[in-house]
Amino acid sequence: MQTEEIKQLVINALEDLKAKDITVIDVRGRTSVTDYMILATGTSKKHAQAVCDNASAEAKAKGLKPLGAEGRDSSDWMLLDLGDVIVHVMTEQARHFYDLERLWGEPSEAQEVQKSQEDAE
Repeated sequence: MQTEEIKQLVINALEDLKAKDITVIDVRGRTSVTDYMILATGTSKKHAQAVCDNASAEAKAKGLKPLGAEGRDSSDWMLLDLGDVIVHVMTEQARHFYDLERLWGEPSEAQEVQKSQEDAE
């Protein structure tokens, strides 16, 4: 399966179980670990687990074997590693606390200016 197909499969699986605030972050060129991170919010730990389980089941149904899964049993942050796509499903509190969008999102103009100045030195 191609990366874009995996990404769409995951988005559909998340939407099927009503995950909130689905965000896709393109991290190509910033890490060699994966191409995309997909973040979604569950309304509770149980909902987040169900959402992550659904994404895993849909991937397996299409012949994809997840490389790993973390946090399923007792966490408010579940991770599903599908190689080129890594899925993070969190409770709202965990998503706000860890703020992966800020960490992995596009650098702000101020950060780009600072980096340019550092590179010039």
